[in-house]
Amino acid sequence: MDEPEFDIAISGAGPVGSALALLLARHSAAPERIALIGKRFHHSDALPQAPAPNSEPDPRSMAVNHGSRQLLEALGAWPSRCASIETVHVSQRGRLGRTLIQHDEMGVPRLGSVVAYTDLQIALHKAVAASGVTLVQAPHVRTLAARQVHLNASGRDIVSTLAVQADGSQPSGLKREYGQHAVLATVRASQPKARWAYERFTDQGPLALLPHPGGADLYSVVWCCAPEHAEQLRRMDAQAFNTALGAMFGDRLGVLSCVGLRHIFPLALHAGPLLVNARTVAIGNAAQTLHPVAGQGLNLGLRDAAQLAQGLAPWLGRPGRDPRPLLEEFARSRRPDRWLTAGITDFLPRIFSTRNTLVEHASGASLLALDLLRPLRAPLARHLLQGLRT
Repeated sequence: MDEPEFDIAISGAGPVGSALALLLARHSAAPERIALIGKRFHHSDALPQAPAPNSEPDPRSMAVNHGSRQLLEALGAWPSRCASIETVHVSQRGRLGRTLIQHDEMGVPRLGSVVAYTDLQIALHKAVAASGVTLVQAPHVRTLAARQVHLNASGRDIVSTLAVQADGSQPSGLKREYGQHAVLATVRASQPKARWAYERFTDQGPLALLPHPGGADLYSVVWCCAPEHAEQLRRMDAQAFNTALGAMFGDRLGVLSCVGLRHIFPLALHAGPLLVNARTVAIGNAAQTLHPVAGQGLNLGLRDAAQLAQGLAPWLGRPGRDPRPLLEEFARSRRPDRWLTAGITDFLPRIFSTRNTLVEHASGASLLALDLLRPLRAPLARHLLQGLRT
């Protein structure tokens, strides 16, 4: 049996894998024995960079809740550009009832923030490069064996005691197709409202407008709708898209004007086991992919990373100890938060898009009740703010 080169090999250098590497490095006396394997690293002095062929700027803006921002700031990996969210306005198109969730009633400086995906990656990769973690650049990674973990990273054999899948590969297990695609766009508002975010439920799916880190009058649009409608929206000229968006969202922000390209992503729920085998766990999108309503995917993945690092801390300090029971305990302890968050993000887009009049009216009444009765609103707001803490 080969002597392990690494204690832990993390496959996937996205936000969740990178955050895990930073968290583990803080608990390890030998951070070089932690390997972070990624397709490419942004602004890292440790590896030469080559631009990806035919690459476009990543269109995603990420909603980061209060708890996740605290974690990233503590890791020294918070981007220089961000847009704060202090109030979330939730409504249903064509029905009465709306609710507001505000930061002051939750006792926090902000409910969350919006960051550009690339900005977040740059901040994380800079921090990882300074942490002592070993960076392995490889377009493809595959697992060869599971006793000790043997990985092949684009021709390089890596032997590790444990492995973590954080590469965003689709988990196998529970699957639900929503019959929706998300249209991503950036718009300029003629009457912006500082630090307000909007979630508007329609009969085709939710429509979110989030403050954009690129400017005070810019908003990130996540418009969930039927696939054929999404394709039509992508192909429309700018004026037609602006008209369609205004008709769906209303005039709360004045006239909305699209800037830049529009992109489409298919939406589905996938959830698989965290414990892949006795020495391998999955976290983040490799464990679960969620509907984007309420922006919980990244936040749930960061909680996966934080709890895994906390669970492995005693083993990193005592490498002779068998780490496998710690992985089993991690999988058990994450179950309540994972399934509650997945349940919320699965229920909301489906209940508001049934096209059943009675259900739609009941949903509107529920929004009104949430707005009038803080004891009903607070548990949901608290979970979206920081997740289920155990």
